[in-house]
Amino acid sequence: MLLKTVSVVTLLCALAACSSNEVVRAPLELTIGQQLIDLKNAHTSGALSKAEYDQQRSKLIDNVK
Repeated sequence: MLLKTVSVVTLLCALAACSSNEVVRAPLELTIGQQLIDLKNAHTSGALSKAEYDQQRSKLIDNVK
């Protein structure tokens, strides 16, 4: 019985050590062209207004200069 309890506690401690709130993500390196396509798609789908689209598009283009 004691061995079983120790085994369960050890397993729970090991599982608890595996948990983390940190999210590991691959770096995103989108080209300006892909960002412009994504922006246009957002505008076409209605997620962005014409004014928002124009503003964000200008920012992207200005960052390239």
